[in-house]
Amino acid sequence: MSNLRLSITMSLDGYVAGPVQSEENPLGVGGMELHEWFFPLNAFREMHGEQGGETNASSSVVDERRANIGATIMGRNMFGGGTGPWGDDPWRGWWGEDPPYHHPVFVLTHHAREPLEMNGGTTFHFVTDGIESALAQAKDAAQGQDIWLAGGASSVNQYLAAGLVDELDISIAPLIMAAGERLFEGLRRGDLKLTQIRAVDAPGVTHIKYQVG
Repeated sequence: MSNLRLSITMSLDGYVAGPVQSEENPLGVGGMELHEWFFPLNAFREMHGEQGGETNASSSVVDERRANIGATIMGRNMFGGGTGPWGDDPWRGWWGEDPPYHHPVFVLTHHAREPLEMNGGTTFHFVTDGIESALAQAKDAAQGQDIWLAGGASSVNQYLAAGLVDELDISIAPLIMAAGERLFEGLRRGDLKLTQIRAVDAPGVTHIKYQVG
């Protein structure tokens, strides 16, 4: 049975992206700093077709997160391209022609669009009928493997509030963002019952994993 697994990096004060997100700053002002623990890793470079990089305590966490994933769900803001209709020359994502997913990706949006097939086995499917429909389609596509809930904050918070997430794996960066897109926004006391199942201290980050329920 497929599980919906959230893995995401947030600041010490709970932000997963900075303010004023744009094409120039897809993670908002200061948002790239959240991921400085990830960029030097061999795993990051491998995902983008490069060689070299570091191996440290974060490496096994990244390998664990990538294992047994058959589909991904993300919001329109994470995919990018602004708001509103897609237009005559629609946005094709931040990742170039060979995105680092290599499986079906389901993008939550209010505006219909034909699937976008990319190199390396990645196809973006644009879902206009809500989070439960996207999850059902992702489960069908994953064929028994798990589903990665990738972001952004608004989409993640909708899934958390609906009780649809099975696992949270949160990387906490030692930053105070003070503004931006916040994880757990709108959730109430008692909405989530979490059991900690793993904690890893690594250079520049702490990874904490929880089971929901």
